[in-house]
Amino acid sequence: MSRIVRNLKKLYDLIDGFVLVMLTAIAIALAAPQLGTGDGPLHLGVVTSLGVALVFFLHGAALSRDKLVAGAKHWRLHVFVQVFTYVVFPVVGALLMLSLRNTLPADLLLGVFFLCALPSTVSSSVAMTSMARGNVSGAIFNATISGLIGMLVTPLLMGLVISASGASMPLGKALTGVALQLLLPFALGQLLRPLIGNWLAKKKHITNKIDRGVIVLIVYSSFCDATAEGLWHQYQWQTIGAVMGIAAVLLFVVLGFTTLTARRLGFSVEDEITAVFCGSKKSLANGIPMAKILFAGHPALGLLVLPLMVYHQLQLIVCSVIASRYANRDALLEDPATARA
Repeated sequence: MSRIVRNLKKLYDLIDGFVLVMLTAIAIALAAPQLGTGDGPLHLGVVTSLGVALVFFLHGAALSRDKLVAGAKHWRLHVFVQVFTYVVFPVVGALLMLSLRNTLPADLLLGVFFLCALPSTVSSSVAMTSMARGNVSGAIFNATISGLIGMLVTPLLMGLVISASGASMPLGKALTGVALQLLLPFALGQLLRPLIGNWLAKKKHITNKIDRGVIVLIVYSSFCDATAEGLWHQYQWQTIGAVMGIAAVLLFVVLGFTTLTARRLGFSVEDEITAVFCGSKKSLANGIPMAKILFAGHPALGLLVLPLMVYHQLQLIVCSVIASRYANRDALLEDPATARA
């Protein structure tokens, strides 16, 4: 029981620290936007583009092919997670767009669908699966494959939705941007893994800080651009509250649906845990860089990524509680006396 509490405390400390930095960046962007605009004195347009490439290079160099092979045999689990990630989630997102199109701003609804079209997370999915004593190798495989699939599928889904709304999206340009800024650095990282993989494995704290630092810079720059364009004066605070409500409803619906479906399919508890965490999560680490590429130059980029930012924080908090309950149930089965201690 004490180990579960320690793991939860570490996770909550991580959440709080990252949230604090993000909120500080947003507050600075709202107060003094001119400093951090894409073409401002800090040149964050160029800096964040290079940062995105660096992040995906490090992801490629850190990815172990042996772990992927170890997790590949649970094919029913993999199909389940990818169907939820790229079919069920986008369908729910499309239904939300249709049902709320006369209530909320179009850019905000596009941001909701963008959230639904994103790949699953890697680090937090695996961490929570491990905490809950689930199928860790399956989580590593699914989260990694989800990210690779998302480099192609997410731009395609966004192109379809934007085209259906009567607008246009230069899909070829978007895919080229994804290939150059995400796929190419990732592939280069894989090629150099034999040389730097072991060193990176010992320096995970550095790669994590780079990951989070780039995300904060992109969020800061996006909010600077949005504030400089006067975006926030166009919407009321009720709109921001609506984003929080949509994110909460979406998370709880998907958590319930993944749990019930996994049980109906007869998954083991370990595979159910992996299915729930990998099938319900959305990646801020992939989503923010991808939004920067897909919506390059969009004045409402801050509003477009707002649903993702809210959902990301909410999923960490809620899923950490669920992971603790899974772990506690496992402990009860092993030793009721120990679990009560």
